[in-house]
Amino acid sequence: MKRVLIVEDELPIASLLQAYLEKEGYEVMWNSGEGEIDVMEQFLSWKPDLVLLDLMLPNDQTGIDILHQIRQLGSCPVIILTARGAVPERLQGFDKGADDYIAKPFDPQEVMARIQAVLRRSVYMIDSNIMRLGSLVIDASTRTVTVGTEQISLLPREYQLLTFLAEHPNQCFERDHLLNQVWGIDFEGGDRSVDTSIKRLRKSLQQWPASEGEIETIRGMGYSIRVY
Repeated sequence: MKRVLIVEDELPIASLLQAYLEKEGYEVMWNSGEGEIDVMEQFLSWKPDLVLLDLMLPNDQTGIDILHQIRQLGSCPVIILTARGAVPERLQGFDKGADDYIAKPFDPQEVMARIQAVLRRSVYMIDSNIMRLGSLVIDASTRTVTVGTEQISLLPREYQLLTFLAEHPNQCFERDHLLNQVWGIDFEGGDRSVDTSIKRLRKSLQQWPASEGEIETIRGMGYSIRVY
């Protein structure tokens, strides 16, 4: 279940978004920006998959300030929601790292479609060491891979290959390129080594739902990790 954090001070808007999100199967938390729980504290403790962020908040901290702090921590998708429709505000949001921008008033169904589109193309960096691709989590600090609550045992080379592909989602790499990047230019084995490692990776990641992603063979070209 994907998690969405709504940072919005207008209760009717937040309630409407929460109702639509929960209907679509998302887990939702709301922060008004003025409560006892600091937005960034909630972000760090709850680790959402996406943030819906209003620019105008009822305190000294703006949505742009929060976006800047989120970007310092990683690449969690952020969609800005605001009554400000002027181009300068939109450009400022994109310049600070927003993934999308929706001006109020909006159609909730459009917001749902934008959320789905952003999540499909996003590999979420929880922090500088942790990547999340749906339920697949790669932790570089401990060199561990988990799917849901299950830890996956990988050989060092398979771990390096998975990490490289995950860092470049939806991009196709030829076997020679993967050999150079993962095995090193001095490796004397053939490109069958890549095929063997890919086969082992697929077997190890059988618990990763196909609806979230897969390691794909692009016939005549190479391999890619597809994120849906």
